[in-house]
This record gives sequence, C-alpha cells and structure tokens, in this order.
Amino acid sequence: MNKSIHSIRYPFAVDEGFGTLAEETNYDKHVEQMMKQVLFTNPGERVNRPDFGCGIRRMVFAPNSEVNANLSQVIINQSLEKWLGTVIEVNEIQIKNIEERLEIKIVYLLRATQERRYLNIDVTL
Repeated sequence: MNKSIHSIRYPFAVDEGFGTLAEETNYDKHVEQMMKQVLFTNPGERVNRPDFGCGIRRMVFAPNSEVNANLSQVIINQSLEKWLGTVIEVNEIQIKNIEERLEIKIVYLLRATQERRYLNIDVTL
C-alpha cells in the first residue's frame, strides 16, 4: 500500500516541467528521504534544531575497526529512533568500513503499513 502524500522532495529540486518545487507523492520514498536527511545532517547544521541529525559522514574518517562500526550502529540507531521513531522501527543495522567509504544497510519496519523495508547507503568522501 502506498499512501499518497505531498511533500518537498529530498534532495531539494525544481520540477523542470512546471518550474515549481519538486514534490514526492510516494509515502515509502518520502520515509527513505527523511531517513537520509537524518543520516546526512550534522548536529549543529540546522539553526533552529541544533541537535538534529546523525553526522554519519564524520565516521568515514575514523579508524577502520570493529569498535567504530559498533559506534556507528549506535549513533544511527539512536538518531533514527529519536527523530523518526513514530514513523519507523529499526530492526537491523549493518556497517562495513571499506577504505574511504562506509556501506550502511538498514532494515526497518514502516509503522503505518507494517512493511519491512531496506535502505542501503554508501557514504564516501
């Protein structure tokens, strides 16, 4: 089931055909975009919400170790739970630190539809 919504698309874009803001109408994609906003926003980046975000890009510079992989999992889990806890339930987070990039795999449950979804992200320098 895809709930119909109207929200500004992330990343921000202009709809070339109409010259207006690009909108997202698919609920599943909207949730994915919200997750990416949380993951890629650094704390302190938003003026009115200085505690918003996860800042996962900082972990790219951390040493490649099991400890940092576990730390990344905790940071991601806490951020998603704090900011999107009413929308999703995180089931599993897998992180691989490969040279200058992080491979992040998140398994989550959409609360509105009770569907299991997957989000795979590569964070590079």
